[in-house]
Amino acid sequence: MFTPRVALASLSGEADAAWARAGSDHAGAAFLGGVAIDEATREGARALVERDREEFLPADPIGFVADELDALADVPIRPGVNVRSTTPDPVREVAQICADRGAILEINAHCRQAEICAVGGGETLLRETDRLCEYVAVAADTGAPVSVKVRTEVPGVDLAQTARRAADAGADAIHIDAMDSEAVVGDVAEAAPDLFVIANNEVRDRESVREYLDLGADAVSLGRPSTDPRVRRRVGRAVDAWFAEPSR
Repeated sequence: MFTPRVALASLSGEADAAWARAGSDHAGAAFLGGVAIDEATREGARALVERDREEFLPADPIGFVADELDALADVPIRPGVNVRSTTPDPVREVAQICADRGAILEINAHCRQAEICAVGGGETLLRETDRLCEYVAVAADTGAPVSVKVRTEVPGVDLAQTARRAADAGADAIHIDAMDSEAVVGDVAEAAPDLFVIANNEVRDRESVREYLDLGADAVSLGRPSTDPRVRRRVGRAVDAWFAEPSR
């Protein structure tokens, strides 16, 4: 899906084209966003801004995505866009923009902010797998590569089962915020072997990189440290070294 197998994970209100360009020295992919693309999630994002969180709230979110991707046309990194939505049509629209530009459409089933969950976005989708799979299917129908961003430790959610269903619906990748349950990465990799597994959370150094890759992840991603060139370099070298080993 991308090389080197280091991704920059979306940071709400921060992960734009300029951020991706700055981090392209040691990463193979960058997920812009998250971008609220329907009115319900935009209303939730406005409420988040009111309590001093940074969010992307352009007047035209669909046009914003297209412009940000176009700004990366000359950057040697595969872009993706992490989107929040409570309805499938905007997902399809952004997915088509991604398909036309060789970018990855990433469905946000990860955000745990109360304002987003209250309207049916973010991690709510992990409990409503039929709706999540509908979004995956409409995005995949455009020809865009589809990733699903998820988190562990959501009560009542079996991520291995969710991954299998997402793969059946047409997903190409699953991006896992492992929280304090790193072993779940291995469970997902085993349950859905056709998915490209990206592991996230506390990726900082050789030890954290090897832990995730040894569990079966295909790549790792950087969250907050994505803006630190020292961490990007350290993680990039660790990933390259792991894949260079003769047994890989």
